[in-house]
Amino acid sequence: MTMTMRPAGSTVRVAFRAVFAALLSCLALAAAPLAYAQANSIESVSSVQQGNTTYLRIGMKNPPAAPPAGFSIANPPRIAFDFTNTDNRVGKNAIELPQGDVRSVSIVQAGERARLVLNLKRALSYNTTIDGNTLIVALDPVAAAGGASTASSYTFAKPDGKGTHSLRDIDFRRGKDGEGRVVVDLSDPGVGVDIRQQGRTIVVDFLNAALPENLRRRLDVGDFGTPIRAVRAFQQGDNARLVIEPHGEWEHNAYQSDTQFVVEVKALREDPNRLVRGSGPGYSGERLSLNFQNIDIRALLQVIADFTNLNIVTSDSVAGNLTLRLKDVPWDQALDIILESKGLDKRKNGNVIVVAPRDEIAAKEKLELESRAQISEIEPVRTETFQLNYQKADALQKLLSDDKQRVLSKRGSVVIDERTNKVFVQDTTSRLEEVRKIIAQIDVPVRQVLIEARIVEADDRFSRNLGVRLGFNRVNASAGGLGRATVAGNLQGVHDLTPLPGVLGSGGTALANTNFVNLPAANISGVNPSTFAISLFDSSLTRFLNLELSALEADQRGKVVSSPRVLTADQGKAVIEQGTELPYQQATSSGATSISFRKANLKLEVTPQITPEGNVILAVEVNRDAVGQLTPAGFAIDTRRVQTQVLVENGGTVVIGGIYEQFERSNVNKVPLLGDLPVIGHAFKNTQRTNDRTELLVFLTPRVVTETAMAR
Repeated sequence: MTMTMRPAGSTVRVAFRAVFAALLSCLALAAAPLAYAQANSIESVSSVQQGNTTYLRIGMKNPPAAPPAGFSIANPPRIAFDFTNTDNRVGKNAIELPQGDVRSVSIVQAGERARLVLNLKRALSYNTTIDGNTLIVALDPVAAAGGASTASSYTFAKPDGKGTHSLRDIDFRRGKDGEGRVVVDLSDPGVGVDIRQQGRTIVVDFLNAALPENLRRRLDVGDFGTPIRAVRAFQQGDNARLVIEPHGEWEHNAYQSDTQFVVEVKALREDPNRLVRGSGPGYSGERLSLNFQNIDIRALLQVIADFTNLNIVTSDSVAGNLTLRLKDVPWDQALDIILESKGLDKRKNGNVIVVAPRDEIAAKEKLELESRAQISEIEPVRTETFQLNYQKADALQKLLSDDKQRVLSKRGSVVIDERTNKVFVQDTTSRLEEVRKIIAQIDVPVRQVLIEARIVEADDRFSRNLGVRLGFNRVNASAGGLGRATVAGNLQGVHDLTPLPGVLGSGGTALANTNFVNLPAANISGVNPSTFAISLFDSSLTRFLNLELSALEADQRGKVVSSPRVLTADQGKAVIEQGTELPYQQATSSGATSISFRKANLKLEVTPQITPEGNVILAVEVNRDAVGQLTPAGFAIDTRRVQTQVLVENGGTVVIGGIYEQFERSNVNKVPLLGDLPVIGHAFKNTQRTNDRTELLVFLTPRVVTETAMAR
């Protein structure tokens, strides 16, 4: 019998390993349900090129319920899709694709979400469809004006079509590396977003989203030290638009997390050893370095073809050697440098590049154009009928048959039927397609504008009149006491001695007017002044002193508010008026008279123009006339008129004009010398004081009528 002895430490280690293995088995069993708890999984990714379109086939374990949410990035060109409750069963995180515009595919999993990122060779637009257990992504080049592709326009997300959304908040933050972040808080994750680079600005459209009034503003963020100078937010039709204004050299990125949408703009820091700037115009290819001496041009083109995975066809007339040294240069710029040095040119069709001498390519294109022109001369024409809904048929006829810029060919013609508003166009197939595109752009409903004007007239009138009458009467006894006489006078110096029968005796005389100061207060607006009189006399009733004070004060305040409003189409003239026509006689050439009429009315004449930003330009004329005083030739007309052109935001109010008048006058009538005496001088004069103030203000408020409001 052989017995083997083991140290105690070895026994302990063996037992620990057994326990650890058991724990790992338990953890594996516990994690197994989590691995299989995902509702779906990505099992395969493949691509195929058909013409200019690259089709990406993503094989799933189960048929997806809906296409995944996706977004694209312009620089570098990438497209990302987020799969919820999905894991990665491909077996690797990076997949290289040999053909097409997709360089590689990366799959990253975080929790219950898997993100599939397409690394593109150029900017592409995408469209997703579901075919059983396969998600098919169609990738097409982004076409710009002139047929060139661009990386400045791409779609971030698709709208979910669940009604109108809104923006809750717009904020700006500075990143730790000096980048600027515009953070937008959305009402829900289903808001469609369209983001593009337009010139030197970034334009973000939130589709079918409303922007509250408190968020319609311009944020000046130039003091934060980021590439972003300002952020403007405004309502653009049914969409909320965000315009970001960067400066310098920059690149941007955009991403969305639930209801938070972020646009990040960071500055480009260039390597001084590079030959070109990373954001140089027209070059967006991946960078490469070339260092050759006396290399054949065909071999050099082959090197670029292997690097870019493009198909290059070289003409037989391309020959020669080249020595070059390029470091960290975009491959498309390197190709242009090589071709220009040898007098060559290229034409691109899909992923195939044809290289030939410039003269050869020019001669070939000239022959193609001549052949197309000859074909168009003998190409059969056909007739197509277009039913117009909003545009007038005669207006479209003038547009299509304009001699200065004809849309139709020489053999094309257009006939209209005004009764049915139909257009009959006869031309070649290509020209008919252009006509169809033009009609689709111009035959659209015109937006309408409701313009409300407020004309406010306010006046404050104050008048005060003070006057006095002063008279003296004296009765004298005649000889024997048989009669009496009166001596008196007035301001005008008139003496009227008349007998006073029965009172003063047969021989007595008296003055009918005993006021020698006659300056009473005048009436105001037909109202007579109030009077206060006092008489002083002696005990024998032979001397009389009469004093009469008259005063009147008028305080008048008034306000007239006129509010005409009119609804009209965009760039359509509208007139609304109300008033009175006043007749007057007018002489004719024969010498007879005829009756003519003049208008004294309230009139609003306006022509609105809706700007692309949603504001309204108004060419407006406002008249507020009133019947004035009566003259021998008829009634006068008091006119108030303003004519101007102004830019107003939708729903905003602007004061387009105002007139303020103040009329002050003080009149004093007095007896010379006596009227200048202190205190008692007021008994020898009257005063009139007038203080009138009038003010006229004109307000305008335009409102763009939405389709929902028009439907109601």
